[in-house]
Amino acid sequence: MPVSLVRVITEGTIIHRHRIPLPIPNDDQFYTVEHFNICQEIVFYAKTLMIVDCDQFTKNFLRKMGVKLNPPGCIPEDPYTSKREEMKKNMQPLRPYEKVDKLKQFLDHDTHVLRFYCYWDDSENLFGEFRELILHYFLADDTIEIREVFRPNSGRDAVGVLLHRGKLPKHVPDRLYHPGEITDRTILNTTAPAGPESRYILDSLKTGNVYQEFYKDCDLMIGTVINAWGRKVVLCDCDEFTKEYYRNKYGVVDFTPVKYQSKPTIKIERQIPPYNGFGSEEDSFNSTLSLVPKPPQHNIVQFMEKDRQGLESNVLQFSARLITDDQINSERKFVLSYFLSDDTISIFEPPAVNSGMPGGKFLERVRIKKPGQEIFKSEISEYFTQHDLYIGAKLCLYGNYFCLVDADEYTFCYMEKNADEYQKANICTILTKLKTTGDLHSLEIKRMLSAHDQKRIGIINYDDFRNIVIQIGEGLLTEHEVMTIGRYYSIREEQKTDICLILHVVQEALRKSAFEDFVKISDAFIYEDRQRTGFLPVQESRNILKGFQLLIPNEILDEMISNFLGADGQVAYRNLILGLNWRENPVPPADVKVPFQIKKAGSGEYPPKQVTSINYIAFIEDLFGKQE
Repeated sequence: MPVSLVRVITEGTIIHRHRIPLPIPNDDQFYTVEHFNICQEIVFYAKTLMIVDCDQFTKNFLRKMGVKLNPPGCIPEDPYTSKREEMKKNMQPLRPYEKVDKLKQFLDHDTHVLRFYCYWDDSENLFGEFRELILHYFLADDTIEIREVFRPNSGRDAVGVLLHRGKLPKHVPDRLYHPGEITDRTILNTTAPAGPESRYILDSLKTGNVYQEFYKDCDLMIGTVINAWGRKVVLCDCDEFTKEYYRNKYGVVDFTPVKYQSKPTIKIERQIPPYNGFGSEEDSFNSTLSLVPKPPQHNIVQFMEKDRQGLESNVLQFSARLITDDQINSERKFVLSYFLSDDTISIFEPPAVNSGMPGGKFLERVRIKKPGQEIFKSEISEYFTQHDLYIGAKLCLYGNYFCLVDADEYTFCYMEKNADEYQKANICTILTKLKTTGDLHSLEIKRMLSAHDQKRIGIINYDDFRNIVIQIGEGLLTEHEVMTIGRYYSIREEQKTDICLILHVVQEALRKSAFEDFVKISDAFIYEDRQRTGFLPVQESRNILKGFQLLIPNEILDEMISNFLGADGQVAYRNLILGLNWRENPVPPADVKVPFQIKKAGSGEYPPKQVTSINYIAFIEDLFGKQE
């Protein structure tokens, strides 16, 4: 609790914060709030102090505690201090010193800077230019700094200080002053040799003082022309802090900026030399940007985002055919892969039995230019991108014309997931296009669709639905857009795969990889099964199998585990291990065609989900709205 004491000592803290004991004989107790009151003496370590007064918070606190406060007292006058003050008033110095106090100005306006936007037009002189400037006025010490505003490729140094910080005189002096000529006080003469006994007379009237008038804040206004050591600087505008400062101090309300326009500079267009045929076009283009040629930079952000991440291959795969009159070549099938990480394309031809074509790699992975472009030109050529690939697209790749006829399930799902980028997989855009194709009547379209619905259940075959949609679209819909509509309104039934087929595929994969550590797998399951029940949760069983790095895709592994679930939803791992053991319990191959097979990692091939049935009622409701 702060208190006012009788004696004021400027040496610092007399007693640091701690509990103070009462004087003897009660030194086993300590001072509390009840021991304090106004005009009351207290003893701290044999020093008697008188409490004269206290602040308002202390008064309120003591009144709430029920303490009756005494009226405040006053500090007695010190005779010695009073005598010294009286002597100081009667003293008249013969050589009074001028006291210049700049500390208050510094404390009040430190870090406060006025900013003006200005220009200096020196275009009339030889090699002169129009320069944009920024003037800073420091309120802490009335100094001015002027900096230049550099435009890109201006050809000037980066250090744009036109005038270093200092006081700016209003009038340029006619000559340079000698050292010591500009001083605060002038000595008239001396009467003794140099030393402690020397005597001198100061110029109290400042007869020899050099008078200089400097720019102040009151001299700086918008539209004012200041003289910066012979340079005419025009103040055109200022920032918000400067405007607020002049409003409060000088009452200025008009801050209309001065409009100025520099002379237009001649913009020289860079002429890129045409491609000379050596190296890539990007490499040839980068060699013209700087004196030291640099290799072209790859899009590292695209590579990091679209590179393979786990089972997400980020590779779009399409089935393609050659567009040719040759019957043999027209029957050839190709797999076109588009890699999203670097926009490259590769083509692979699956081998066909008794076709005469060996198959294999048809086109190395590379970026492919669009046809119809000049070879030797200055601009960078356009390449095929992911937006050029869709079902029904016709591509000319190095003179070979391909038509994309199908895609894998991963490609369809990826394009539908990113429908904002792929408009041909955006169901909202496709329906909007259908609404604007012509005069559509819901009853007529419903009659056309229901004609193929023999059972009257609202479901028709996909082929019939496709023909009607193409007829409705009047040739404006691509095959990919028709397939997107069919996939969106399709009725897909999940087919349960035979466990024998799954085990045969898995055992073949383990046999080809020479995996025989089934005892270790059994020990791992038994170790996790602390209760020895023979059952483990699905996720825990899946983690154990993934820990042995089995070359089995996740979808096949999950399908296999789902066939060994017990009544409580847990995995019977003993039966699962017996099914994996191709050495002791081989599963014979089935005559039925396996709907999937083990692929290499990164192939991007997924089991396709066939679309057979279409809910045309939902299609009509989304296209025309619900009708009664």
